[in-house]
Amino acid sequence: MRSVLLGVLLASPLITGCATYQSRPLQAPALETAYRARSFDNATLRSVVETGVGTLLPIWPPRALDLRTLTLIGYFYSADLDVARAQLGVAEAGVRAAGARVNPDLAVNVGYNRNPESHVEYGLVPAFTFETAGKRGYRILRAEHQAEAARIGLSAAGWTLRSRIRAAFVNHVLATQRLDVLRIEQGVRGEIVEIFDRRLAVGEAARPELDVYRVDLITTDAAVRAATGEVAQTRAVLANAVGVPLAALQDLPVEARVLESPPVEEDLPIRALQRAGVLHRADLQRSLADYAVVDAALRLELARQYPDVVLSPGYTFEEGFARYVLGAALQPVALFHRNQGPIAVAEAQRLEAAARFEALQGQAIGDMERALVQYGAARDEWRDANDRLIGVQHDREDAARRALAAGEGDRLSLASVRLQTVTAARARLDALTRVQSALGALEDAMQQPLEAALNMPDPTRLSPRKEGGSR
Repeated sequence: MRSVLLGVLLASPLITGCATYQSRPLQAPALETAYRARSFDNATLRSVVETGVGTLLPIWPPRALDLRTLTLIGYFYSADLDVARAQLGVAEAGVRAAGARVNPDLAVNVGYNRNPESHVEYGLVPAFTFETAGKRGYRILRAEHQAEAARIGLSAAGWTLRSRIRAAFVNHVLATQRLDVLRIEQGVRGEIVEIFDRRLAVGEAARPELDVYRVDLITTDAAVRAATGEVAQTRAVLANAVGVPLAALQDLPVEARVLESPPVEEDLPIRALQRAGVLHRADLQRSLADYAVVDAALRLELARQYPDVVLSPGYTFEEGFARYVLGAALQPVALFHRNQGPIAVAEAQRLEAAARFEALQGQAIGDMERALVQYGAARDEWRDANDRLIGVQHDREDAARRALAAGEGDRLSLASVRLQTVTAARARLDALTRVQSALGALEDAMQQPLEAALNMPDPTRLSPRKEGGSR
């Protein structure tokens, strides 16, 4: 009986030392309230932005938001990065779980028979499992590769977020500039209608001619209203990409000067990136990590061909006599197969992972080459629209102003030339839209910021926001 009590005493600390459940319910209304309360007036956010920028900011919030600052704010508030960080935490916990050794078993036997001369029978039979063939090491190796894949996944999520913010930023800036051009056109067309109104009043113009210009003005007014709505919509998309409510961005302008001068190909680090290969892309790094995971899984399945050793030292008190027994077992015994099915599956998964990497690598190379050609063509188009079309049109407008000042022209001629300048500005803006779209596609193909002014820090090196007041 003393042995039974000893076994219970030995087992009780193991039971009392177990972890307990801690409730963390999700409160959707509270989370919605916290999201709507997000703003830039946040000391932790300012610290994160200053860490990313690498300098102290004299004014916070800044007077204008550039792409770099918006991206850092997105890193701070992004729920997608929170998910990636949580997945990394799960993978790192998996390394700890993979390293756990097999716990021993303990069996307690108590009994009696109805013979009055018999004693109470009881026994203690522990069992200790010793893994063979390096199974524990292969489990740890697989879990470590899974953690590395999750770490790369966090970097990939950071790039995806940066790309999304850049697209929203560019769309909002271009929508704002498009609205400005339309408002200038609206003013010019209004001036032309006013000129024809006066001419009609003195009999120097016909009603049908005036109606044509009025229809053009009405069409431009409608375009201005549509462009105003587009600006509001793109600002809302930008706020959502950054992870803040629209009210947080409502009164802050965005800095657009960096988009006005697309870099020439010679200024982009494209050749260096091409010489270095495509392994800087996070998706390819993740694919290599996934291959390492399945390779470690294959090694683990191969090790599982060999049985583990189970030792069972036992103590039994029966009929007034104590017995000590040492049992040994091999688990499992390869009687029907030697784990060939799981081994075949693991080998097939490794081949699949290799094929996926090769296919992704070929796609990445093709994406880079196509995006580079597309950017070169778009930039040539923008340069022609900017240097030739706008330059010539400005010269014509200056000549029309001088002619009006010298009494050799009239307001209608000047307004007509200004209207052509607006048309040229719209063509230039369309070319700028295409070149920025092509630059974004090139950056996505390289998965690297290609402008020195827009280099982004690694989101894995930035401290995530904490629960509570930092939201």
